[in-house]
Amino acid sequence: MASLQSNDFELFDLPVRFAQDRAAIDARWKELQREAHPDRFAAQGAAAQRVAMQWSVRINEAYQRLKDPLKRASYLCELRGAPINAENNTAMPADFLMQQMAWREALEDAKSVQEIEEISSGVNRDRREQLLKIERSIDLENDFRAAAQQVRSLMFIERFASEVDARIDQLGQ
Repeated sequence: MASLQSNDFELFDLPVRFAQDRAAIDARWKELQREAHPDRFAAQGAAAQRVAMQWSVRINEAYQRLKDPLKRASYLCELRGAPINAENNTAMPADFLMQQMAWREALEDAKSVQEIEEISSGVNRDRREQLLKIERSIDLENDFRAAAQQVRSLMFIERFASEVDARIDQLGQ
């Protein structure tokens, strides 16, 4: 049986790897939430309900990390001693930075929703490629330093993707 100190993968009884089945994560979350629901412990008193509430919070925290590929990759890197440190490690390869600058210029110059959707398509393609690189680095190569760098890159891509979405919403109004 897992404890409150178990890592997310132990808690959810999942293999410690990046590639995961989202449906299995969702199903296990529902199962764990049913088991830990405070109402199930009402007859056992307030202390038992407090413990159940702690479990419920812990289960939800783990679920939020496991279901999101970026958060899951970050968590795996942390578990394996390669923290992301995005706030003070912003070094990026020159070609990646050039790509970011080109995207930003294209977004600034875009006048139509169609132009922005083309940018969005390219961003989504790069996001998928980055996720595949992360999976390869973690699950096949056990290279968590490379994965941490790739996670930092993906964080940039995700941030830009949200700017693109905001611009589409802005033009769509």
